[in-house]
Amino acid sequence: MYDFEHRKANARLHLTGKDGTPLSGQSVRIDQTNHAFLFGCGGFDTIPMLSSKDDQRKALLTERMEKWLRLFNYGTLPFYWGRYEPEEGKPAFAETMAAVRWLRDRGVQVKGHPLCWHTVCAPWLLKYSNEEIFEKQIDRIHRDVSAYRGLIGLWDVINEVVIMPDFDRYDNAVTRICRDKGRVGLVKAVFEAAKESDPKAVLLINDFNTSMAYADLIAALLDAGVPIGAIGIQSHQHQGYWGLEKLEMVLERFSRFGLPIHFTENTLISGELMPEHIVDLNDWQVDAWPTTPEGEERQAQQITEMYTALFAHPLVEAITTWDFCDGYWLKAPSGLVRADNSEKPAYHALHALIHGEWETHGTLATDENGFVSFTGFKGAYTVKTDHGSASFDLTDSADVTLCLND
Repeated sequence: MYDFEHRKANARLHLTGKDGTPLSGQSVRIDQTNHAFLFGCGGFDTIPMLSSKDDQRKALLTERMEKWLRLFNYGTLPFYWGRYEPEEGKPAFAETMAAVRWLRDRGVQVKGHPLCWHTVCAPWLLKYSNEEIFEKQIDRIHRDVSAYRGLIGLWDVINEVVIMPDFDRYDNAVTRICRDKGRVGLVKAVFEAAKESDPKAVLLINDFNTSMAYADLIAALLDAGVPIGAIGIQSHQHQGYWGLEKLEMVLERFSRFGLPIHFTENTLISGELMPEHIVDLNDWQVDAWPTTPEGEERQAQQITEMYTALFAHPLVEAITTWDFCDGYWLKAPSGLVRADNSEKPAYHALHALIHGEWETHGTLATDENGFVSFTGFKGAYTVKTDHGSASFDLTDSADVTLCLND
């Protein structure tokens, strides 16, 4: 059995009327409205939903994002340099900012992904010298982190550094400067730039390589004073579910640093699995990759087991499902909804955990002095009585006085 007590806190509420009189003997409805834990998903569809001129597509994406919001409180938006700024000096700021504000207006925390990566890199950088590329990379971080400060509170600062200097599938600007600066030198520089631009942001390093090579790199970065706010773990499972044994091994490997752990890109397949001989997942190119009833049941069971194990781990602070809908990256059936937005068993399984088993609701009563106590999962709450309502955040065990107004 897993223990979730570290996800909870004790609250002792003192409820008063607007004149300060204790509300004694009152029926009190307590409802959790959000989680402190970050239950996330790729929110890329927000951008075309807001910008599409096609009414049918807009309606499809609007329905999809409404279902997205019923599950998640945390979204990842794309900042791939080659797509965000396909032409130098013309970033996709307006449409991205609109998506950020749309999510934030609905109580969603937002993460930008990524600020530095050798893949989907801006091709126009290649005309510059390595030193100029490095300067432009640092300038890009200052520009974008500053532009979204106060709205985007988390960033994947650098992505897939373990392979970065050795990447040889095609020439790109970031691999060039990583070879020049070295892994530690480049990571230190980009993290410092992000930290300067937003000292309050949570800054992540992110990688699909979960071996000791990644752990050793993190150790070297911490020794160099790199301000890593959280360790990002990619868990794309197109070739089959990791299972609890591998999951626990990965958690143990990266727990030794005592830093928060974010599972940043999680996929579980509801169709035929990718063949084991494929080394680079991007090499699996298919015309179609259908979901199946048997695969959907398997996906639901696996997502339940994996999320439960991760939610129970004290250092894990966030889990992000990568594809909300089937047919996106590699056309994989990795979503929680099908292409027509119909909900898969995994959607309902995850909803039963996030907004069922792991969410606190109840009706209690105040004592003769207006006090009521309860233990609940950490997050945001509303309190309602016949005298009015109030809201509060439960982050640690505490005494809270609430004045209820009609």
